[in-house]
Amino acid sequence: MNIQLSDHFTYKRLLRFTFPSVIMMVFISIYGVVDGFFVSNFAGKTAFAAVNLIMPFVMILGGVGFMIGTGGTALVSKMLGEGRQELANRYFSMMIYATLILGAGLSVFGIVFMRPIAALLGATGEMMTDCVLYGRLVIGFNAAFMLQNVFQSFFIAAEKPKLGLYAAIAAGITNMGLDALFVGVFHWGAAGAAAATGISQCVGGILPLFYFFRPNGSLLQLTKTKLEIRPILRAFGNGSSELMSNISSSIVSMLYNFQLLKYVGENGVSAYGVLMYIQFIFIAIFIGYSIGSAPVVSYHYGAGNHPELKNLLKKSTFLMGGSGIILSVLAFSLADPLAGIFVGYDRELFTLTSHAFRLFSCSFLLAGFNIFASSFFTALNNGAVSAAISFLRTLIFQTSSVLILPVFLGIDGIWWAISVAEACACVISVSFLFAKRKLYQYL
Repeated sequence: MNIQLSDHFTYKRLLRFTFPSVIMMVFISIYGVVDGFFVSNFAGKTAFAAVNLIMPFVMILGGVGFMIGTGGTALVSKMLGEGRQELANRYFSMMIYATLILGAGLSVFGIVFMRPIAALLGATGEMMTDCVLYGRLVIGFNAAFMLQNVFQSFFIAAEKPKLGLYAAIAAGITNMGLDALFVGVFHWGAAGAAAATGISQCVGGILPLFYFFRPNGSLLQLTKTKLEIRPILRAFGNGSSELMSNISSSIVSMLYNFQLLKYVGENGVSAYGVLMYIQFIFIAIFIGYSIGSAPVVSYHYGAGNHPELKNLLKKSTFLMGGSGIILSVLAFSLADPLAGIFVGYDRELFTLTSHAFRLFSCSFLLAGFNIFASSFFTALNNGAVSAAISFLRTLIFQTSSVLILPVFLGIDGIWWAISVAEACACVISVSFLFAKRKLYQYL
């Protein structure tokens, strides 16, 4: 059954259309986790802590791709909904060319400033060496990483979500295979993990270029066009919530590491690294669904189909709520085996990680709804509200929680911080949905 953006979406149709995006994001998360697994088990906890320490900076630069992808897809999908096919292709092409230019520039910036950034984050000694080596190698592939993030959204707008999934699977298999070879067999440590990640990002980011440059059966095709500042800035502004979320999450991760180094030491950074790797997989389900459903929302918004907007919001809220309950139960139940996979070789670190993950598991209850709410407003081309939800959720609430709660709860306050932040963010998300209901007529 061929599902189109213009269709009416039942639960079955909605799940079938978003399923490739969910699996795609889970795959991308898993092969990122594989880096951590091999580095931790074959290079040791110092190298593992170094990778986790520098990762937030790497994700900030690569996160620019999410901004272009989500903001650009919302704009292009809206043009498709309005029946403006040629303009949609031109805007799509501009986003891809802008990604290549920005990606190259950010690579140079990241490579030059990697050492002072690592020092700022608290790296010293052997950890500094691994931070700089891993960071520079990965950032060298930043343009491909950004393209991969951009195409995740555009494959869906092109009504080819399965192709996006295939690209993610190919990249994931490449990364896992090269991790096993470079880190497990050749023992190249953090450098091997970085090389494996970078090469896999080329698979996920460069191959789609060939598909869209050639005549294809999708709604979109790359064409020759000039870069126009107005639509590019419009897309960047609308997608700024995703970049803000990425930057805020990275800043919060840095703050977590500072607090953990203060309260626990290197073991705390390693334990938090495990939590982040598992969170990547769980949160990927919510992000994948939001990415998969956003072009549908944008299309029907552009077409003025308000009943379908109501339908999408109602069904998505139910799906995010149900998924949150299931993932929280899973996270709590699997705390020991998941911690054992990464740090089972160190009893003290294993005990700390397992305990932390049980407290951390409550955060999944509301995370899906908050992520979808922000994505929903991006899809409606309201970047300001989307950015406000993301900014408050990831930066203000999490930063406040991770600074204040440890004063009263000690180390447990750090593990509870994200759950408290999600609860506060849920209040904000619901408030915005009610405040804007008359403007968009989705309630």
